[in-house]
Amino acid sequence: MAILKVSAKGWVVIPAECRKKYQVNPGSRVEIVDYGGGLSLVPVLARPIHAAQGLLKGRRSLTSALLRERAREKRRETVR
Repeated sequence: MAILKVSAKGWVVIPAECRKKYQVNPGSRVEIVDYGGGLSLVPVLARPIHAAQGLLKGRRSLTSALLRERAREKRRETVR
């Protein structure tokens, strides 16, 4: 974690290691998110849909898991 100093104009310098890690380059856009007591700088993705493709690939379907659980509950209810 880095501590930044805010200039009289409201500027801050993002440390080089953070810029490299999050690929914040000259001309990159960042968003300020207000968490009600805390601020975060979040890089704005140029192609957010493209970046999210394959994010859940290979993981179990939550819909299928929910349907299986509902079927189990229904069987338990009919047994009683």
